[in-house]
Amino acid sequence: MPDAKTGPTDAYSMILEAIDIGTYRPGDRLVESELADRFGVSRTPIREALQRLETQSLLVRDGRSLIVASLDHNQMAELYVVRGELEGLAARLAARHATAEEVRVLREMVDADNTLAGNPNALARANKRFHKQIHLASHNRYLVQQLDLVHRSMALMATSSLAVEGRGEIAQVEHDRIVQMIEARDEDGADQALRTHISVAFMTRLKQEAARREDEF
Repeated sequence: MPDAKTGPTDAYSMILEAIDIGTYRPGDRLVESELADRFGVSRTPIREALQRLETQSLLVRDGRSLIVASLDHNQMAELYVVRGELEGLAARLAARHATAEEVRVLREMVDADNTLAGNPNALARANKRFHKQIHLASHNRYLVQQLDLVHRSMALMATSSLAVEGRGEIAQVEHDRIVQMIEARDEDGADQALRTHISVAFMTRLKQEAARREDEF
């Protein structure tokens, strides 16, 4: 069982991770007692963690219950606008500040992830690692903090755009282009390559939503 002194922080991180990996999905109800049993902590840090997640709009009230929030069309569009701007800036700064070792790690990530075609869940995890590595390579702590918030909200989308047939392979080509620009220390090119990557992901997401709405009729 986690130490009581670190319980609240641990509970928050564990619940956030569970939302991020899809254990709890948009619309799922979170119950204090069930979470305490799952994570092996007392209900007090769970309660504090849920309150924190609610203030961050990751959870919303449904009567007396807390459920994992979901994003409507406008919220999703707003999130992608912000993500494109921040991710583009991260790539620009990575082209300027990344160490040779960091650039090599990005290249190795792309090469390794090429073997994951046809496995959308593994690609989604690899995609998160890749983007986080670019964020860190920007060497700007405030930008990294803001991108962490954006990627937290991305977890409120029910599915990954990488689940769309063919999107994983296309995304890998886009990742390769981003790394090429960072390797070349081309700040404008890296910025544009990553913005294009986010734009294509957004269009894929819109098509997913359109197909889902069609299925509902």
